Amino acid sequence: MVNFLTLVTEFAAVALAAKELGYSPAVAVPLAAIGLILLVGTGSYRRWERMTLMLCGLNLAWLVLAVAVRPDWGSAVFDSVVPSMPRGGMTGDLVFFLVAIVGTTIAPWQMFFQQSCVADKRLRFADLKAARFDTAIGAVAISVFALCMMLIGDAMFRGGLHYEDPAQMASALEPMIGRFGRIALLLLMLNAAVLGATAISLSSAWAWGEVMGWKNTLRARLSEAPGFYTVYAVCTAAAAGVTLLPGAPLQQIILWVQVLAGIMLPAAIVFPQLLLNDHAMLGARFVNRPWNNVVNWSVITLLFGLSFVLAARALVPSWPSFLS
Repeated sequence: MVNFLTLVTEFAAVALAAKELGYSPAVAVPLAAIGLILLVGTGSYRRWERMTLMLCGLNLAWLVLAVAVRPDWGSAVFDSVVPSMPRGGMTGDLVFFLVAIVGTTIAPWQMFFQQSCVADKRLRFADLKAARFDTAIGAVAISVFALCMMLIGDAMFRGGLHYEDPAQMASALEPMIGRFGRIALLLLMLNAAVLGATAISLSSAWAWGEVMGWKNTLRARLSEAPGFYTVYAVCTAAAAGVTLLPGAPLQQIILWVQVLAGIMLPAAIVFPQLLLNDHAMLGARFVNRPWNNVVNWSVITLLFGLSFVLAARALVPSWPSFLS
């Protein structure tokens, strides 16, 4: 359910960006869905991987945009090192956004996607170090791009600019980054939506195919793995259709789905954590070390705490008033 709703948010981003670029969402969203289906239906994991890595490379443009808004580097470094509570204290809106940020950054589907990629790429135990290094590169890269996005958001805050959705943000920034910068920001938004959509759809197809006992690999042709490719195509097409429903509140859908993912995340990561401590399955070489468990359970506890506070604030809006 969370995978499908998150997929809807990716197509919502496509619709918002296309509209801001002057194109009809009724045309852009179906074209994006068709492109995503064709991207996966090549019958080659390597080909799909190369194309997605090429799209990932386009994110380097975030570095240029971050510099273009002329950040206040001193404040950015200070506030990154010295934490402080925003004006107004621990409000319900703040907790809501914190959970949404967690839900969109550490989404449950990412765990299925990661392990499925490792399996579909036919990696061996001998490849484990290289695979970990590969993951570390991705983690560092996405953190750098996220930092660029935060610097752009800070520039908008300092400039007193207002917007209702990410696409309008690009237009609001035009005085700072210029016309080409605005177009680049909208194209980066489209690029992120396409990357997210293919990853989410594949994680669903891989997981569902494994449960059903189907052949589920990008190395198979359509005739060899019809169930796998059908799940991918149906999820993609249905999510695109939901996005095009008349009057659909796209920005609200984007935000609420991320909160839902954040709420469900703690429960989703408890089971992998238990599996990581299964000596019979993993053996002494791969089972969690004590420091792994300290870090993992600390993160899980923090996520449960955020979910609890959000639920409490929803049920009792005045709680915890002493933090405000």
